Parts: sequence; C-alpha cells; structure tokens
Amino acid sequence: MNSIAEKYIRMETMPFIFCPGCGHGIVVNSFIRAVDELGLTNNDMALVSGIGCSSWSPVYLKFDALHSLHGRAIAQAEGLKVVNPDKSIVVFTGDGDCAGIGGNHMIHAAKRNIDLTVIMMSNYIYGMTGGQRAPTTPYGATTKTSPLGNEEHPFDMYTLMRGAGATFYARCSVTQPVQLQKAIEAGIKHKGFSFLEVLSPCPTTAGRNIFNFKTPAEMYDWYDSQLCTLKKGETEAPDGKIGLGILYVDDSREELCDVQAEKRKEAAGK
Repeated sequence: MNSIAEKYIRMETMPFIFCPGCGHGIVVNSFIRAVDELGLTNNDMALVSGIGCSSWSPVYLKFDALHSLHGRAIAQAEGLKVVNPDKSIVVFTGDGDCAGIGGNHMIHAAKRNIDLTVIMMSNYIYGMTGGQRAPTTPYGATTKTSPLGNEEHPFDMYTLMRGAGATFYARCSVTQPVQLQKAIEAGIKHKGFSFLEVLSPCPTTAGRNIFNFKTPAEMYDWYDSQLCTLKKGETEAPDGKIGLGILYVDDSREELCDVQAEKRKEAAGK
C-alpha cells in the first residue's frame, strides 16, 4: 500500500464510488500529494463539499469535513473560514454545483477575496443526476436537457473569475497530475481566493451523451489532443486549444479575514 495513501485516505471507505475512468480519483491523488508536500495535517485544514460526484472526495480523506447542500459549499466554507481564520479551507465542488447552482456564492466569495481554495472539477455535465446541461457544457452538445443541441454558450471560467475578483486562477487537467498537484500547492499557499478549474473526464455520462466515446481511454486521448501547457504570462492557447497552467496571481489585494481582524482591532482601541 502506498504510504501517502495510508497517511491520508480513510481505507475503510474504499473502494472509490467513482465510475471507471472518472477523473475525480486523480484529483484526490494530486490533492493528498500536495498536502503532503506542504506538510499540512488535520489540525491545519478542513474540507467542504456540496452535492455531486466531485463532492464525494472529502469522504475518503482523513480531514475534518463539512458536506453541505447543493450549491452551498462555498457559502459554508466562508463561514468556516471566518471563525477559523488560521485554517486552510479547501472546497471540492463540480461545475454544476459551483458555477450553476452555487454561482452567486462563487462570484461573491471571489469579490471578497476570502482565503479559500476552490477546486472545481469540470466534466461538462451534471453527471450524478442523469446528464443535464451544465454551465460548462459545450455549445451544440446533446444532453438530457438539450436533446436538440445546447443553444447556450458555456461560461469562460477564467474571464468570469477574474471579473469577480479572484486573486489566483489555475486551469489544470487530470491528464497532467503533477502539474495539478503543483497548482493545488500554489493555490493553498496563496493568501486570498484561489480558484482551480480542473478538467476531469466523465466517461459514463459526458463521454457517452456528449462526445459519443466508446471507452474511457478514447475520451482521455481526446482530452490530451485538446490541451496545451501555457508559458508563464500566457492566458490564451494557440490553435483553439485549451491552455493549462497558473493563469493569474495577484498578491496585492487584502484578504477579507485580515481586513475584518484589523477593523475589530481598531474598534476595540476606540
């Protein structure tokens, strides 16, 4: 047994409930390696999740965790951070849970620049609930709620989060697990609202309904063909590809909990 797995995984919860080929298990793997590299323990960190396939992730980990309502993970994580400002709070969420049902909480947390690390696993669909169109579903894609093709253009999550005020943004893919691990490390270390968009294939629902892939391997090959790693300072990929990397960092903005602490200190001195 892998020593890192024994250190961080609740072995009594094995095996994973994730479908064969699902990328979410790779996200969990990269996360525990990032945490181990940072030397963080259960006393240093708490996890929050909402509803969806991605939100199973904290169930498997040896950290205190809060499993919230659909779309409410970030809101509850904010409350947890305000009363525990010295803890690292990490949110595991999906594109539907985060950018769809929880979209308002997402943009306001970014605006506040509260010190959270949000790992949004994007699989282009509502996977757990039957394959409905998500905010990230490609234009023209066939889903259970867009049988004639998706007539809505998907969110550009980078532009959305930059506009909302996020001070750290990374786009990663489970097909590049080491790069994902390093981005998680950087996001946790960043003082402010860190948002990681993680492309995580869903062969069972998106693979069959949207892309008509026959096997998980076929879907992973397609993902690799669409991706490229951006150079430092780049935010757009050439030739219509999807760029991976840490796209934006702003260390100059004050973090919400620090501002609140300073205001309380000033008020107490009056």
